[in-house]
Amino acid sequence: MEITLTTPALLFPALSLLLLAFTNRFLALAKLIRSLKNVYQSTRNHLIIEQIQNLRTRLNLIRNMQAFGIASMFSCVLCMFMLYQGWQMAGKATFGLGLVLLMISMVLSLWEIQISVKALELELSDLAQGEENPQ
Repeated sequence: MEITLTTPALLFPALSLLLLAFTNRFLALAKLIRSLKNVYQSTRNHLIIEQIQNLRTRLNLIRNMQAFGIASMFSCVLCMFMLYQGWQMAGKATFGLGLVLLMISMVLSLWEIQISVKALELELSDLAQGEENPQ
């Protein structure tokens, strides 16, 4: 299989959008954590600590998603340099590494989404129980 300089460049738009989405998730979680911290300081509700711990796990996942995404982009740039130098085999291997790093980033993203959905389901079930048992 022949890889040209344009092959790894095809991933740049996708990688840029993924990194932007990951950054937006990070910023939204950071804002939520700050808000929950303020609520905890005024109420001392232990459930909020558990929510913050869940969010800390998600933040770590997002950090790793970003790291693998950036490493994937770096691999693509390195691949382009290798192809420019005429090092086809090294370029192919580096491009393959970039694809693997991108897949890891997406798997971590899926994991983070599952944690997020589970947390939302718990919130909704709590709301549903409140409607069933009005006081």
